[in-house]
Amino acid sequence: MSTPVQRRRASINDVARLAEVSVGTVSNVLNRPDRVSPTTRERVVAAIAELSFVPNGSARQLRAGTITTVGAIVLDIANPFFTDVARGIEDRLTQDDYTLMLANSEEDPEREQRYLRLFEEHGVQGVMVVPSDERIDHLLALRARGVNVVLLDRSSPLDDLSSVAVDDVSGGELAARHLLEQGHTRIAFLNGPHAIRQCVERHTGVVRALEAAGLDPAEALVEITVPSLNADGGEAGTRELLASADHPSAIFCVNDLTALGALRTLRHEGVRVPDDVAVVGYDDVTFAAELGTPLTSVRQPTHALGFRAADLLLAAAAGAPAEQVLFQPELVVRASSTTP
Repeated sequence: MSTPVQRRRASINDVARLAEVSVGTVSNVLNRPDRVSPTTRERVVAAIAELSFVPNGSARQLRAGTITTVGAIVLDIANPFFTDVARGIEDRLTQDDYTLMLANSEEDPEREQRYLRLFEEHGVQGVMVVPSDERIDHLLALRARGVNVVLLDRSSPLDDLSSVAVDDVSGGELAARHLLEQGHTRIAFLNGPHAIRQCVERHTGVVRALEAAGLDPAEALVEITVPSLNADGGEAGTRELLASADHPSAIFCVNDLTALGALRTLRHEGVRVPDDVAVVGYDDVTFAAELGTPLTSVRQPTHALGFRAADLLLAAAAGAPAEQVLFQPELVVRASSTTP
């Protein structure tokens, strides 16, 4: 079998040669057709069709000074939460014919900064970033170089820096209060590293709920830091929890992927959910309601989060002042935390 020959992409020079005109004339047909006579314009259009020529949009935007590409960096694109956020971003950008470059930091600050450098080299008009740790100095430096920045899923510490986030303190409080109302007096919290702001704020919310109920968090809360914010991390954290004979009767997980790992481990060890141990997740991703034991979860408005972040980024490009948007979460109660 012969190997197919890959055809070289036609260039603007090829079009000019075929139409027997200058490159400048082809450019005028593409960008300022009113400057070209109808006869010449028809000849150039025919050459474009014959060669299947596709104009280089990036080069044209650079010449015009109107880049219509933006970047977004999330912690883990495999997490359905960030997939839904990305869909919201795309839906907003599409309205203004912008293109999205999406990157995954894997919770690694160095990887995040590498992608930011690449985005800047590609001339993006702005970036939306879920910071992988507390530091934002590198983002402020990027903004000072003319790249618009919006913090995504993170509240801004500065009035002049736009952000879109969810009230994670309230979310952690909702989850813990629900478990307390079900009669649990000791709660395990499978949390991520405290370098991630969301983990810190959800912990703060849990502590508030315990204190409001008159409980001492030092006794009523067992916090386990999972090695990763996914199902593997949830499995590891739950195994560590079950190693203690006096483990809590309820588990609050920092996100739904972690909760998925917790549910897997509990099922493998013969621990009944919710009869022996109640489980609550966070995010309310699409699979939460479809599990064998549907998962109680704190719902975040993921699509709205991404849509609004993109909206603020485009507004910043148009010179609008910074804005900080804070959405409120909602508890969705299902079978994993309530005994029939």
